[in-house]
Amino acid sequence: MRLDAIEVVTLFVNDIAEAKAFYQKVFAPDIVYEDDVSSVLKFSGVMINLLDAAQAPQLVEPSTVAPSGSGSRTLLTIRVDDTDAVCAELRHRGVTLLNGPVDRPWGRRTAAFADPSGHVWEVAQELG
Repeated sequence: MRLDAIEVVTLFVNDIAEAKAFYQKVFAPDIVYEDDVSSVLKFSGVMINLLDAAQAPQLVEPSTVAPSGSGSRTLLTIRVDDTDAVCAELRHRGVTLLNGPVDRPWGRRTAAFADPSGHVWEVAQELG
């Protein structure tokens, strides 16, 4: 049995309409499925499911859904060829960076931003 093929990452969001608008603006992904409480977006090789946080408890019980704003617990990284160019485009699209671009000691140039529910995304360029 192999458990190494990630198909979907589900992000619990506070406002589904706001989240869908953000992801359309920033990433412009294809929409695989959507309804009143979710939107499944197709990225290269993986799907991101934006799910209204009110729908999440049944998926993780008996664990609980952490409240928005309780701190970052996930960092989703996208490999890019040019971090600075991507950051310029993100700013053009109205995205505020949390940090970067900055050269990291592990050989990457990175920058981070958050979606409206606080999920942190990083763009990372391999330094050579």
